Parts: sequence; structure tokens; C-alpha cells
Amino acid sequence: MIKSIILWALAILLAPFFSAVILKVKAFFGGRKGSPLLINYYTLIKLFKKGSVYSTSTTPVFKMGPIVSMAASAIILLFIPIAGQNPVISFNGDIIFILYLLGLARFFTIAAAMDTASPFEGMGAAREAYFPIICEATMFMILILFYRLSGELTLSAYLSGDQPLSLWHGAGSPLLFVIFALFIVLLTENSRVPVDDPATHLELTMIHEVMVLDHSGPDLGLIELGSFCKLFFYSTFIAGLISPFDLGHPLMNAALFGAALFVIYISVGITESVMARYRMDRVPKFVLTSFALALFATIITLEFMK
Repeated sequence: MIKSIILWALAILLAPFFSAVILKVKAFFGGRKGSPLLINYYTLIKLFKKGSVYSTSTTPVFKMGPIVSMAASAIILLFIPIAGQNPVISFNGDIIFILYLLGLARFFTIAAAMDTASPFEGMGAAREAYFPIICEATMFMILILFYRLSGELTLSAYLSGDQPLSLWHGAGSPLLFVIFALFIVLLTENSRVPVDDPATHLELTMIHEVMVLDHSGPDLGLIELGSFCKLFFYSTFIAGLISPFDLGHPLMNAALFGAALFVIYISVGITESVMARYRMDRVPKFVLTSFALALFATIITLEFMK
């Protein structure tokens, strides 16, 4: 248990560092040196040192948004097996609880954006409410597949120890569809290119960034830290599937897991470097691709298991 708690704390501490890898990759493709890998820590420290400014039109809901968002992101990391180790918390059906926690964080983020009475933030909130619906359908389809393969509804039954290797033995190559589907969900849920561009501040094209325009100081710091943890959660999920081997030693497993994480974050950086943000009417088609991949993987695997 102590080891799991330490890994959970390290996950929160290292999440901003891994997110900076994306910035480094984008800078490399742009022919620039880029920001230092500790840039996100500098930004968080600067935000937490400042004060928050609140509009007269806001209510306590606006202040609750960043707190609930950060708390939910930290809590879901308690359930994810890191480097094959058992999570801090695990119970039957915890994967469904995690999905509802993510929905709770999204609800309060949207509510905080609507509380500002800003039409721009309302526009971003409407988009944020629409696109993740498809992601939730994808996640539940993947959950159906994993349940048929393992008979469990716990995240530790999928990603701890040699369980990922068992999933590969049960599903085979269709699990590649699941990995690609999860990568699309990662890009969508974390507002990355081609769904959204976290570097832009053009209100007409933003989704997530437009919802946090009125947040400042520690509130904005909590939102940023929560987004780093959320990205780390999805990256850990995929890393557990692309590195399913148990090497028999915790340090070797941690090294393999870290390498898999770097691959995922670098892949996000490459995607943002070689692709442009889609037009808003093309985003639903892109997100629906994840559901189609998960559906194909489930159908093929269930037919193979008959």
C-alpha cells in the first residue's frame, strides 16, 4: 500500500513534466529550442502565488469548478495501476465510478463556465458537453470488451501485473483498435489537436480554453494541474496496454512503463505538429472513429471467442 501511495504522489508530481514533453516535440518540429521541461512547474508556481479575480456576475459555483476538477483528476489516479503495481484503491465496478468522476469534473467545469454569463464561455461549454458524449460511448464499448475478456469490472484487473498480457492473449490484434480508439479519446478529452488547440486563444475555435478564460491565479493553477493529471491518467491507461510485460523487477517495470509514457506523449506532440485542427463540423466524425474502432474490436473478439 505504501508503494502504491508513493507512486500516486509521484504521478501527480510528474504529470506536468510529461506534459512539457509535448511542448518539446512541437518545438523540435518547428525548428525551435522550445521551453524547458520544467516550464509547467514554473507556470503553476507563478499562478499559485497570484490572487484570483472574480466577476460580480459569478456565484460560488464558479469557485467550485477548479476545485472539483482538480480533486476528481487526483482521485482517478488512485485507481490506475502505475507500472503494473496495484492501485491505492480498487473495488468491483471502480471503472464505472471513474467514468462518473470524469463526468462530474466535466459538469462542474461546464457549470463554472456558464456561471460567468459570458456567451463565449457558453459556446465552449456547449462543445465540451457534446464531444465527450461520443468518448463515453467508446469507453463503455471498451469496458464491455474488457469485461468479456476478464470477467472483471476493476481497472486493476486490466492493467496490473501480467493482466495486460492476458488481454492480448484473449483479444489478439483487435486490441490495436482499442489502443487507437483510446488515443483518439485522449486527444478529445484533453482538448488536443486535431479536436482543439490548447495554444490558441481565438474564442471562435476554442473548446476548453474558452471555458477557463475568466479563471485566474490559484483557480487557473488548479485547472492546469487537473488537466495534467487527466492527461496522465489516459496516457497510463494506454501505456499499460502497449507495455504488457512483467519483467519481474519493480525498477525494470518502472523503466518500461516510463518509456511507454514517453512514447505516448511524444506521439501526442507529433500529432499536434503534423496535423491542423479540424473544422468544428469535422470533429464529431473524428471522435466517432474511436467508437467505430472499439465496436469493431469488440465484435471481432466476441466472434473469435465463440
